[in-house]
Amino acid sequence: MLETLFHGNDELKMIQETARDFAEQEIKPFAAEWEAKKEIPREIIQKLADLGFMGMVIPEEYGGSDIGHLASSIVMTEISKACASTAVTMSVHNSLVAGPISHFGTEEQKKKYFPPMAKAEILGAYCLSEPDAGSDAASLSCKVRKDGDYYYLTGTKTWITNGAIADLFIVFATMDKEKGSKGICAFLVEKDFPGLKITKPFEKLGIRASSTVEMVLEDCRVPKENLLGEEGKGFKIAMHTLDGGRIGIASQALGIGLRALEESVLYAKERKAFGQPIAKFQAI
Repeated sequence: MLETLFHGNDELKMIQETARDFAEQEIKPFAAEWEAKKEIPREIIQKLADLGFMGMVIPEEYGGSDIGHLASSIVMTEISKACASTAVTMSVHNSLVAGPISHFGTEEQKKKYFPPMAKAEILGAYCLSEPDAGSDAASLSCKVRKDGDYYYLTGTKTWITNGAIADLFIVFATMDKEKGSKGICAFLVEKDFPGLKITKPFEKLGIRASSTVEMVLEDCRVPKENLLGEEGKGFKIAMHTLDGGRIGIASQALGIGLRALEESVLYAKERKAFGQPIAKFQAI
């Protein structure tokens, strides 16, 4: 069904076949078990990295595969057909963490984080939502103050995908409330920075193998070198990043829908009633 999007493009076809084969052989048979256990084996994430799928937006010079938006969407769709939890873990790591570092990060930040991110030695998470603020970044209550060579972040972030397994977080905080959206900053926060605490995991109806948690920051100390972009540009970074992230979520939805259609057609051909497969009834 997706092949019509890239008819004649052998590279895209190869990428799709690679993702599809891996998903069918390494993910689909075990997805239900992972959902029940609420975790994705780290070795699966490592295998995705070996295929280049954890560095899809990371330039090749830093160890990434840099396959482009269309190819990334195709990969996300194929992985989602087997396990949406695995796909969203990939999507956040690529689109919401590697993406903004690529667009707004310094050369030093790219050299430090991109190589291990492409190898899945470091996993990323995106921290915008708060208990009282979602994508409305201008209403953030998480605060940041600067003191010498460090920034200090205080507040609570919630609904953090990958939060329990992430090593690097992009965190948004308000430096000057009176400036509204122009008073927001973005930071690259490592899990071991003092003052960062991962708290409650959330129970979800679906995509349960993907971790979703809350984070509490209590004067979390962040070196000035870990400011992403410029002071006051956090809102711009957040909105730009979410635009890219929506491609990943749409691809995930497409993959889920395609699998549902395939399974429905298969069932309709196998299930019999009144002496024939139900697929032969006009209503089906």
